[in-house]
Amino acid sequence: MGFVGGGDFAALYSCLLVCIATLLSLCQAGMQQAEYRYPFIKAASSWRGSVAEFDYIIVGGGTAGCPLAATLSRNYSVLLLERGGTPFANSNVSFMHNFHIALADTSHTSPSQMFISTDGVFNSRARVLGGGTCINAGFYTRADQRFIKSVGWDEKLVNESYPWIEDQIVHEPEVTQWQEAVRDGLLEIGVSPFNGFTYDHKYGTKVGGTIFDRFGRRHTAAELLASANPDNLRVLVHATVEKIVFDTTGEKARGVGVIFKDEKGMRHRAEVSRTPKSEVIVSCGAIGSPQMLMLSGVGPKAELQRLNISVVVDNAFVGKGVVDNPLNTIFVPTNGPVNQSLIQTVGITKLGVYIEASMGFGQKSDSIQWDHGIASAEIGQLSTIPPKKRTHEAIRAYKANKRSLPHEAFKGGFILEKIAKPLSTGEITLKNRNVDDNPSVTFNYFSHPGDVARCVDGIRLVEKLLKSRPLAKYAEMDIQTEERLLNMSVRASVNLIPRHTNDTNSLEQFCKDTVLTIWHYHGGCHVGKVVDRDYRVLGVEGVRVVDGSTFYDSPGTNPQATVMMMGRYMGVKMLRERLGEAAGV
Repeated sequence: MGFVGGGDFAALYSCLLVCIATLLSLCQAGMQQAEYRYPFIKAASSWRGSVAEFDYIIVGGGTAGCPLAATLSRNYSVLLLERGGTPFANSNVSFMHNFHIALADTSHTSPSQMFISTDGVFNSRARVLGGGTCINAGFYTRADQRFIKSVGWDEKLVNESYPWIEDQIVHEPEVTQWQEAVRDGLLEIGVSPFNGFTYDHKYGTKVGGTIFDRFGRRHTAAELLASANPDNLRVLVHATVEKIVFDTTGEKARGVGVIFKDEKGMRHRAEVSRTPKSEVIVSCGAIGSPQMLMLSGVGPKAELQRLNISVVVDNAFVGKGVVDNPLNTIFVPTNGPVNQSLIQTVGITKLGVYIEASMGFGQKSDSIQWDHGIASAEIGQLSTIPPKKRTHEAIRAYKANKRSLPHEAFKGGFILEKIAKPLSTGEITLKNRNVDDNPSVTFNYFSHPGDVARCVDGIRLVEKLLKSRPLAKYAEMDIQTEERLLNMSVRASVNLIPRHTNDTNSLEQFCKDTVLTIWHYHGGCHVGKVVDRDYRVLGVEGVRVVDGSTFYDSPGTNPQATVMMMGRYMGVKMLRERLGEAAGV
């Protein structure tokens, strides 16, 4: 056996270092490719100082922004600016079993940005390419026909736009036993007929679509960018738009570009081309779009002047009339282990409420020791800490003691009751001029007596569901009475609303005190008040709003299908207005 000489050893060592460096470089390139997936997606800091001109600048790469950008890019140059990162290499976004962890992540890099409404309800807004489709429960269902007619959409184009989404990212779920039990229970108590698996909104009980595939992997609106013309689309992530730039020299102010900052804090300016058809399109969602308009000088004059924001258009309606569909839940303990399922079955009643169900958390057996943050999406053990005592010290103590909780606390399912078309409305106002901060949000849950009455009807329906034979095989109904289940739900709800001693004696009080969100908030840029029927912002030129902030009602039982469809619909409509049938979409 020979020996390696000093020179040979040095050569080998040098070769080894080169190999390691090459492997690290390949790994880094692979990780970057996984993170960005498509060649037209770059970090905002890649912007190299030139103003550059685009036919369209879209602010917000969310549920509507992604399909809108993909569609417009077929014929025109598009710059899509998203304040968050990408979902592609984030396991908390990509996999169903991590659904609650993404929502519980309160870090500044989280795809979910938590906010607490002035009502005292924990809520979240998306901060990631793909928007709410990256952090929601995945349920996919179309709007009812009355909604389509009320917003004035062309039904033929609507029926062409929904399948464009469905063919790319929507799946039929493998219905779990718990969802089957809820389905059969709903039918037993009269929420009929059974409409089978369908995307359509029909009275009765149905199984809807999902953006999770059979392996539990999520497919988001960001994947719709695969349909874009890569030569015409540029997507910048970690690009936080601070305001729209207006040219105020004409009779009407015109949107000509945006100011945005990259992930390193450097500011940049991007502009649209100086043609009459070029536009800045705001797709920041029901919280972000009113905030963006106000930060840009479009909103209530007094509020803008209070923050020294130059007034471009005095519009008292910006940020007004926002609505969040109230959600109340009843936790149902089960008599054994359960498989995780999010929303699959829905009961569409004629009482003005929807009944849905979820079950289980996809955590490992030791995950009871995990830290899921102050906004834990579990059943709400934090509510055992009185609201005024929820200091950081108390939260740390809660986390330290979490492992002593019984594992049974992490088993079971929820019956969800959602008000279909709430009559209670609120508002969004600016706290400051920092776009990174949440604005002040008030929903005024259950301020209208009609919402309270419908909630009571819905809870009574849930009580009937709990007594149905199909649920009896799962729920420990022989041990837990209805009142005890209501009491458990009172204790489990994570909000900052003080509890009342008569919560379970008064269903009206139960509804008010245990209200939660299902993240279906909408409004703030209503048609006829902030935008016209084509979603052009009133009082200015070259700016539109395309997202759920324009809605008076939340479409269907769950809005994501219609918000994605809206992005595709408006993209096609705008192309056809410019090119006619030659648009080829």
